[in-house]
Amino acid sequence: MASNMIVRDIMTKNPQIVREDTNLHEVIATLSKFDIGSVIVVQNDKPDKPVGIITTRDALVRGFEHGLPPSAIAAKMVASSPVTTIDEQATAEEAANLMKRNRIKHLPVISNDKLVGILSDTDIMFAVPSMLSMMEEVCRQK
Repeated sequence: MASNMIVRDIMTKNPQIVREDTNLHEVIATLSKFDIGSVIVVQNDKPDKPVGIITTRDALVRGFEHGLPPSAIAAKMVASSPVTTIDEQATAEEAANLMKRNRIKHLPVISNDKLVGILSDTDIMFAVPSMLSMMEEVCRQK
């Protein structure tokens, strides 16, 4: 049952992070190295405080828009910010509704205002097959 599944149980722990001043070249290298669709941007001095998120699409589209070499573009220049987060105690259904409402596919997960994981639309689809149609709507949004 979707309402009983807790985010903490289906999230990816230890998500990949980059600092606000990390250059875009390093961000893209991280996305590629770990074969992931997003990285969480954290404050330079607080690696457990999410301030943004960069998806592969953000890196390509927003990076290109600046007209600068990737090594000259800071993560904070292309990150989606402020970042929408969810508490690790929330239900998968709450997470899915938040994703749908905000038209996003990745949610940094927090506990006591500290980053503890990341949840994606596919995490929900695999963990809670009964929510497949709702998550399909999230994936189809433009």
